[in-house]
Amino acid sequence: MSFEYTLHKESNNTKARLGEFSTPHGVIETPIFMPVGTQATVKTMTPEELEELGAQIILSNTYHLYLRPGHELIAEAGGLHEFMNWDRPILTDSGGFQVFSLADMRDISEEGVEFQSHLDGSKHFITPEKATEIQMDLGADIIMSFDECPPYPAEKDYVKESLERTTRWAKRCKEAHTRDDQALFGIIQGGMHRDLREQSAKEIIDLDFPGYALGGLSVGEANELMYEVLDYAPDLLPKNKPRYLMGVGTPQDLFEGVIRGIDMFDCVFPTRIARNGAVFTSQGRITIRNATYKRQFTKLDPECDCYVCNNYTRAYIRHLIKRNEVLGIRLTTYHNLYFLCSLMTKIREAISKGRLLEYQEEFYKKYGLDL
Repeated sequence: MSFEYTLHKESNNTKARLGEFSTPHGVIETPIFMPVGTQATVKTMTPEELEELGAQIILSNTYHLYLRPGHELIAEAGGLHEFMNWDRPILTDSGGFQVFSLADMRDISEEGVEFQSHLDGSKHFITPEKATEIQMDLGADIIMSFDECPPYPAEKDYVKESLERTTRWAKRCKEAHTRDDQALFGIIQGGMHRDLREQSAKEIIDLDFPGYALGGLSVGEANELMYEVLDYAPDLLPKNKPRYLMGVGTPQDLFEGVIRGIDMFDCVFPTRIARNGAVFTSQGRITIRNATYKRQFTKLDPECDCYVCNNYTRAYIRHLIKRNEVLGIRLTTYHNLYFLCSLMTKIREAISKGRLLEYQEEFYKKYGLDL
């Protein structure tokens, strides 16, 4: 199966790109936001609802699915698409971020990582080959190399050692990967250091992956520092392949990433805040459980035409959230995902028409963000 990225248009006054990435389960229009379905489900959403709200591709988590229910069981079911009844593209991360976030429960060696399950304390050992095997069993369209994600802050010497290990692991992942109906992406590390990012990009690009991700960002650093890295890091990557910024998904970060040349984004942020009663609106984020919305019999967002806004009021959704009713979380989750998918559609349209900066200015002014 040929995974082909087609670059349709480059912005004339930013680094934004309009493109398409072909996969066995459909074409992804970029730039794109990918809802996160950690446990083979986007929390509270059915696959049919995800299609309805405009999700083109979703992400699932290798670490969690390896622990429960197990990659062998999912393979037996026919892979993730069959298991969860989703016929559009899927991306699986390598599990590296989750493993390395278990700082007190893991031990890194050249061979791989030994870690304790956060569920029951049982010990596991994941190598690059094992991470690739798990993802081949899961059967996603796009899979990720097993990388080491260093914490922030970290000593530069450690970050350099880490990125060089990530390169060696990427080679092993590529050698272990045998499915031609999956695209294996490489991951660029290097922390906040430009020279290390350049080193990592050169080493990983030399391995010739069909797509590349920037890892090790949105790990606790200030937004301004992340944007400084994004000012140059996407330029290190090939123009003819997709560029993926891992773990980023606020409206502002989507704009700032697109303007700097990023094609793909994912984040748990919209679904996580939805479960706490926070929703995106064109006038900024609101917390619907607050008393001010008790008698507001209007849409969550006056400019939104999603299913939720067309059928339910702020007052009703507030009531559901305050009573811990599952329907309340379903409605806020649906709306937040629709909001971001719709935002990306409008961003693609703005790139097509050559007015991305104008659209950004209009959005920021309404949303309450500073340019």
